[in-house]
Amino acid sequence: MVLHAHLPYVRHPEYDDFLEEDWLYEAITETYIPLINVFDGLVNDGVRFRITMSLTPTLIAMLKDPLLQGRYLRHIERLLDLSEKEVERTRWQSDYAPLARMYRERFNNALYVFHKKYDKDLVSAFKKFQDLGVLEIITCASTHGFLPLMEANPQAVRAQISTAVRNYEANFGRPPRGIWLPECGYYPGLDEILKENGIKYFFTDSHGLLYASPRPKYGVFAPIYTPNGVAAFGRDLESSKQVWSAEEGYPGDYSYREFYRDVGYDLDYDYVKPYLHGDGGRSNIGIKYYKITGPTKHKEPYDLQAAASKAADHAGNFMFNREKQAEYLHGLMGRPPIIVSPYDAELFGHWWFEGPDWIDYLFRKMHYDQDTVTAITPSEYLDINPVNQRSTPSMSSWGYKGYCEVWLEGSNDWVYRHIHKAADRMVELARGREGADSVTERALNQAARELMLAQSSDWAFIMKTGTMVPYAVKRTKDHVNRFNALYDMIKGNHVETRLLEELEYKDNIFPEVDYRAYR
Repeated sequence: MVLHAHLPYVRHPEYDDFLEEDWLYEAITETYIPLINVFDGLVNDGVRFRITMSLTPTLIAMLKDPLLQGRYLRHIERLLDLSEKEVERTRWQSDYAPLARMYRERFNNALYVFHKKYDKDLVSAFKKFQDLGVLEIITCASTHGFLPLMEANPQAVRAQISTAVRNYEANFGRPPRGIWLPECGYYPGLDEILKENGIKYFFTDSHGLLYASPRPKYGVFAPIYTPNGVAAFGRDLESSKQVWSAEEGYPGDYSYREFYRDVGYDLDYDYVKPYLHGDGGRSNIGIKYYKITGPTKHKEPYDLQAAASKAADHAGNFMFNREKQAEYLHGLMGRPPIIVSPYDAELFGHWWFEGPDWIDYLFRKMHYDQDTVTAITPSEYLDINPVNQRSTPSMSSWGYKGYCEVWLEGSNDWVYRHIHKAADRMVELARGREGADSVTERALNQAARELMLAQSSDWAFIMKTGTMVPYAVKRTKDHVNRFNALYDMIKGNHVETRLLEELEYKDNIFPEVDYRAYR
């Protein structure tokens, strides 16, 4: 099982309150802390489990940022205040009172885990599990740049990877063995840059391996070695679809909590207004009282016990299917198959409320109820099975239709002329600045930050999906304009210190960044 934990870098110190920062706060409350609780429970109960999890450099930077840590405390304390009012409001409503108490308990737990148990540093929590040997943390390109559309400038790709490796080493005290390529985006030749940076393995979508040359003997059920000796693991479609598909997978079950019914929209405006953003517009708050029910606007109250029972059933079904799948594949292959099941981490808890419980049930059932399959990390599998076929994966992604269409189409194609030109200019700056003074070196490093932030695949993705489009457009233009301002100052040998300090304050990501990565 591979969980890809990623959020775009959203940090706005110039505002007291910013809507898009909620993406981080919601993920902390609904995904990261519930996963930490599951991992802690499994460790404490002696249940054997293994998970591979990416923590992207942008997510790590936000989780470690004191400003955002303080704002999350303010956020969770406001939720606690509202949950106390909800407990009182629903005290005589038998369908809703248990749910209000559940939310109060969850928010209290989130405050305890975040503030008391891990001293506001959730990265240290995940590091603890890696040090215990139950979690393998992998890295990702520094700002989640979609690498197949950056191939025109190999130095820009190298900088995305090398900066990520430096960030990982700074936070986990060891080099990363594996990488989650953003959007599973691979192109032939990328493995050379991965090898240069000490990466041992990566993941592709199914067709990245199935269309490899020569065709892999075992399909996606064994890794292949690329021409440069980096292992490529392919996604298993069957196990993936059982979980991520809202229509055919588990999360769409009618017993599970309905994501799209939230008290931010359901309750009286004056009652919820103190918990909305400063613009006064309604938004999701995080308290939801209804179950999916079915394809109907009428939603029934959520039943905690029924949903938990369904999650346990689905965990047992998933385990049974993997057992039969592994038995069948082993008979065909004559060697242990590996079944790679990757998902966005934020599916668990945020979109699929019961997802963390499903993971908990799954590993407990695997530990106690069968001995056919076992959870494993890619590193462990390669240590046990070091001999694998050599082949060249095809260009691929896990986006719609499997290639680049999501990140390169009519809504977002305008961004590439700008970020390609900026990447060329960054290489130009890096190659011509031997012995730069300290201020110029700071400007060069800030230019690298602005370029990488502009390259984030999240902005093009948001433009394609049609959610929060003005914000994604503004972020792209802001970072390109900030880069161009720094470029002009550096080329003119006159760095405006006040502007540089302002940009360092706003976009303070990656203190370990080194512009020389673009040489």
